[in-house]
Amino acid sequence: MSFKDIIKNDIQSIFFNPDEFGEEHVVDGKRMMIIIDNNEQIKREKRYHSMGEGLYLKQVLFYVSEAIFGELPKIGRQLILDEKSYIITDAINEDGIFSISLEAVNS
Repeated sequence: MSFKDIIKNDIQSIFFNPDEFGEEHVVDGKRMMIIIDNNEQIKREKRYHSMGEGLYLKQVLFYVSEAIFGELPKIGRQLILDEKSYIITDAINEDGIFSISLEAVNS
């Protein structure tokens, strides 16, 4: 077994395991294990940006297995996470794990 094969196996058995890092969420109507990374998002930018008049911009960063999610989503399209609508602002394939950034205007 090659190192890359071991990593692919670890993606499901360790990283997205609910006993380790994975959490079940509903993404576009499908239940799947993802990892919401609040710490990394805060490093990239603050999670909430005031837009005045009681509005703010909420940002979410999550990781999901390519094998579970399917095709890498296009930036600018709508994504529903746990019944809340977001716009995809960034989507990167990091060797079989998608890093997907979302944002939404809330009140």
